[in-house]
This record gives sequence, C-alpha cells and structure tokens, in this order.
Amino acid sequence: MGYAHTSSTTFVAGSTGFRRAQWRMLFAAMLCYLFFYTGRQTFGFAISGIQKEFGLSKEMLGWVSSAMLWAYAIGQAINGNLADKYGGRRIMRSGAILSCCANWVVSFSGGFASLIFPWAVNGYFQALGWASGSRLLANWWSVGERGKVYGFYVFAAGCASILSYVTSIVVLDVFHLDWRWIFRIPVLLMLAGGIFFYLVARERPEDMGFKPLDTGVANEDDKGNAILGDQTESSWTRYQAVLKNWRLDIAALALGFQNAARYGLIVWVPVHFFGSNWAKAPDAFINPKWISVALPVGMAIGALSNGWISDKLFGSKRYKAIMLYMVLGAATSMWMFTIPGHSVIGVAALFLCGFFVYGPASSFWALCPDLVGSRRAGTATGIMNFSSYLFAGLAEPLIGRILDTSGNTALVFPIVAVICAISALVALFIRR
Repeated sequence: MGYAHTSSTTFVAGSTGFRRAQWRMLFAAMLCYLFFYTGRQTFGFAISGIQKEFGLSKEMLGWVSSAMLWAYAIGQAINGNLADKYGGRRIMRSGAILSCCANWVVSFSGGFASLIFPWAVNGYFQALGWASGSRLLANWWSVGERGKVYGFYVFAAGCASILSYVTSIVVLDVFHLDWRWIFRIPVLLMLAGGIFFYLVARERPEDMGFKPLDTGVANEDDKGNAILGDQTESSWTRYQAVLKNWRLDIAALALGFQNAARYGLIVWVPVHFFGSNWAKAPDAFINPKWISVALPVGMAIGALSNGWISDKLFGSKRYKAIMLYMVLGAATSMWMFTIPGHSVIGVAALFLCGFFVYGPASSFWALCPDLVGSRRAGTATGIMNFSSYLFAGLAEPLIGRILDTSGNTALVFPIVAVICAISALVALFIRR
C-alpha cells in the first residue's frame, strides 16, 4: 500500500523512508513507556518500610494500592478520549512530568491519609501514558502488523517492570536508602523519557510529509465500527460507538481478570520474597530479593511473543493467543505454589508465571484498533484499561486480607491461577 506526495518529493507509505519513520515512532513510544512504571510499580518494594514506620496492615496498604489503580482506571476512561481528541504525543509527555511530581509528593508522606491521596492522584497522571502511546502507534501501523507492534510496545512495558524492580532494589540494597527514595530517584528516568518522546515523536504520518496510512480494522464485521476519512465526531459519540461494540466489552472483561492476576504478582511477589523467612533461607543460591526480578523479565518476553503468535500463528485471531497464555499462566502459578521459590526451579517457575500471565496484554491492546479502527483507538484503549485497573484494584485489598489472615504470602499464586482461568474462559467469547 503506498501514497504519493503531491510535491516533487515522493513520500510513499511502503518506502524505506516511511518504514524508518514507523520504527522511529515505535521506538520513541517504547523508550518513553520503558520508564513509566518507575512511577507506579515500585510500591510493593516500599511496603515493608512503610509498615515498619507507620504500622499499617497489608490490607490497608492494599487499599492504598487500590486507590492508585482505581484512579488510573478512571484516568484511562477519560484520557484515552483526550488522546483521540488532542493527540497522544502531548498527553503522554504531560503524564510523565506530572507523575514524577506526584511521586515526590508521596515520598514525604507521614501516614495513611498523606500516602493514599497523592498516590491516587499519581494513578490518574500515570493514566495519561498508555492509551496516548497506543493512539499514536495506531496512526502509524496497519492491521497485519499490529500484533507485532503492540508486542514490542508491551515488551517495553514489561521491561519497565524489570527497571522498576531493579531500581527499587538498588535504592534499598545498594544505596541503603529508606523507602522514601524509591519514589524520588527512579522517577527521574520517567521525566527524561517523557521529554525525549515529545521531541522525537510525531502524531501522524502527514506530520512528516506522508499521506495518512489506511490503518483499517481487522475484518468486514468490524468496518461499521471504524470512523473513515476526515470525518470528525464528538467525544460523546466516540464513547457511544466504542461501548456499543460487544466484542470490545467482552475483551475488556477478560482483560480485567488478566490485569488482576498481573498486579497480584507485581505487588505481592516482592512482599513474598522480602519476608523474613526468605531472607534467612539457608539453601538460597541467590539473594531472594533479586529472585523476584525473574517475574518482570518473564513478563517482558511473554508480551513480545504473544503479539507475534497472534499475527503469525493465529492469523490476527487474538482471542486464541490470549486463551492459550492464560491457561498456561494458571498452570505455572499453581506450579510456583508447590515448589520452594528460592531454588533454581523456583526462579524458572516465577519467570514462566510472568511470561504467561502478562503475555496476552499485547494481543488485548492490538484488539482495540482491530475492532474500532485507529481513529477511535485511544478511546477504546482507555475503556479497556478502565476495566483492566478496576478489576486489579478490587483484587488488591482482597489479596492483602487473605495474606494477613493466613500469614502465608505464597497463597498469592493459587489466587492468581484462579483469576487466570476465569480470564481464559471469558476470552473464549471474543471469537472473531
């Protein structure tokens, strides 16, 4: 597919120049989002220090985590539409700057109230990132490559989890600083990434002299859900069109369970490995705190693989790739529960938990422009992510209460297994 520019210089969508521009946009979005999780996935590493200083229970800290997740969910429902309306480039940059500021405010907390409110505000600012980057990518890539592209984008998010884990451990174990610095040092990377993205990225192909790319939808049944040509619509009309798409509604429900499982691991695995029993494990071959890094490493690689599989193996029928990984995520989570996590096998099992539980995210996000077209992709992504973090927020205090009551942090793994199985069952009904 190609387009010729009307001037003496030819700008063809299939040309080498356009191809370079496509990859430039992808890498700019990936680099920016690589640093975004330093603004919200570090909380699990601060829990032990916060508990010691403020005397809060795990359930109460679960509510703090939920406040951020629910604010993030509300922000996604709002900000995805803003990205469609005003462009993802500006919105994503603003999110990085504002979230950095909010994290610094959190670092000066003096108790439960001064912790939960700024952390919730940070959740909203964090929600300025994902859908905005997704919207920009939807402008630059067509249907047949979306699984791959969103695989790379979600891979960057998975690497962001690795970065948030590593920087948190460095703050605590290498620099020997207290929990407050977890919210001060790593987020400076996010600030730099947001500024870089704004300087390098461009919103649409026509901003660089190319004609608009015909990004389209995945199949004939979904063509009525796409806005075509230069047609414009109000925010309300855009929301109505997206919410009436029943396949997207089912996908949002399946994604909600998937993200509840994901955050069950992200928040409580560090608590599990930072516990006193792990710290004294006599046969641990490596510092237990570093074992937890196997989780986000698996998540990053899993996301990259699932997007590719949905394109190449299942012909863009994303629900098949989602179901496959969710079933395997349930199995590996139960396996993790049955073995000692400080062993070599435990590290491998934790890697596979991350690989399969987070992997389907790339297929879920590719579904947004697949189902509604690129011009509504931001709104669709926001609605999907609203469901995603609504469910994750509901699960956090529940998991915290179970861990408080039982005293066994390993129970997070069978809980995650059940949630994965439900996600796989719901995804079956997407059937496209």
